[in-house]
Amino acid sequence: MSKIVLVASLVLGFSANLAAENMKKLGNMNVHYMAIGATFLTPEVAKAYGIERSKYNGLINISVLDNTQKDTPAKTVTITGTARNLLGREKPLNFVEVKEGDAIYYLAQVQYRNEEMIRFDLTIDDGNEKQNLKFQQTFYTD
Repeated sequence: MSKIVLVASLVLGFSANLAAENMKKLGNMNVHYMAIGATFLTPEVAKAYGIERSKYNGLINISVLDNTQKDTPAKTVTITGTARNLLGREKPLNFVEVKEGDAIYYLAQVQYRNEEMIRFDLTIDDGNEKQNLKFQQTFYTD
């Protein structure tokens, strides 16, 4: 089993357990998003992707699908953005593109403290249009 399939399996499994799927239709993009604590990943998967596995580290996973095409294939995009806590402390997010077959994922890490709510403000650019995605997540330490 490839490493990406492991990541996808873990992320999809945790998303089903943690909350309903998060998806927003933004123009010609269906954007699937989630934020989880990095400790949900196995040490092997975290190491394979250079993800710091800590109770104070979160993982943001974004997947973008083209809703103008049959079967909504994955799209290559550029994602930029920030994470901001309730005190206004802003942290830039650095997304890394991960491809496995037809699947494309964008992963970024964010640090947090117990019970900290983080607001995410992202710009997704597919080369034809730019869309904004805003969401928030409260993180808890193990």
